Amino acid sequence: MSKPHHYQGLVERYRNRLPVDDSTPVISLCEGDTPLIRLNNLPKEFGLDVEMYVKFDGTNPTSSFKDRGMAMAVTKAAEKGAKAIVCASTGNTSAAAAAYAARAGMTAFVLIPEGKIPMGKLAQAIAHGAVVLQIRGNFDDGMRLVKEVADEAPVEIVNSVNPYRLQGQKTAALEIVEALGKAPDYHCIPVGNAGNISAYWIGYSEAAGRNTQSCTLCNGNCPYLDNPLTDSRPVMVGYQAAGAAPFMRNKPVENPETLATAIRIGNPQSWELAKAAVEESDGWFDEVTDEELLHTQSLLATKEGVFCEPASAVSVCGAIRDIKSGKIKAGSVVTCTVTGHGLKDTATAIAGKEHVETIDAELDSVKSAILQHV
Repeated sequence: MSKPHHYQGLVERYRNRLPVDDSTPVISLCEGDTPLIRLNNLPKEFGLDVEMYVKFDGTNPTSSFKDRGMAMAVTKAAEKGAKAIVCASTGNTSAAAAAYAARAGMTAFVLIPEGKIPMGKLAQAIAHGAVVLQIRGNFDDGMRLVKEVADEAPVEIVNSVNPYRLQGQKTAALEIVEALGKAPDYHCIPVGNAGNISAYWIGYSEAAGRNTQSCTLCNGNCPYLDNPLTDSRPVMVGYQAAGAAPFMRNKPVENPETLATAIRIGNPQSWELAKAAVEESDGWFDEVTDEELLHTQSLLATKEGVFCEPASAVSVCGAIRDIKSGKIKAGSVVTCTVTGHGLKDTATAIAGKEHVETIDAELDSVKSAILQHV
């Protein structure tokens, strides 16, 4: 019989670019290998002279990019013999932590802000058997507590302060380079806790190898510099929601507020790494309003068939604005990370919209309804 060749997840796919060996017990749900979708209709609608793609990480097993990092973080926790993991979360991290802990036979403890988690994300954490601790505070309070409790209890932190999270998340950049056959000119990405923009820069830098300067994120000690996939790196552009934009304020935001719950974070844990990624790539940070990001979320769904959660739309929203202004140059290849699926937060997606039309169960009623829309 022939050996099966089914996809086995990002750790196996990038084993030669990740800190694992033959004895590492890989914990995987076949994450990664997510689609890079070229946008056809929005560039035409806005008259954008670019080649524009979205990396739709909402197709991961728990429907967000967090699965990439969690696969590596839980794999390394299992390698250490850990029995439990802990994280603070605005929702997606808790879902991923709970699923991968279940896969590994571990207990997941997740700290979430009281009343601030979309039900789709909370349901995932509960369904996977996590111990959900709802705190009277925000995500930043949760991060503080997680770091403190890790010194007092036998648990492994799996937030992005865990360096293995970034190792898993860097694989999205490698997938983009492989799909395009080169690095994009610009990469646009939502920024909350700032781990993902840091991880992408690690991935793009490793992909470029010695063809370009190594990045400070790996301290010039990257073991993959002699195995390049491309000869360039993109300009990194990080977008935040206006109500939770500490990089735009040059200081933490004490009480962040935005409908984009996944990036409602006032004190990013990967602040210095994200800042280095933007500076080394000659990129920038910017912000968009809730109204703008919700409009873009709707456009992606109705014009391109890509249904993402509100925070995910931030990257495309900011990119369109910067392409129109010329800040992102015409003729460029632009990739945008879309971090989570729209089913994560259905209440926000349909708020204020007429959901359904109720008609009689008769041919004339159906025909009349159809003709009103064609």
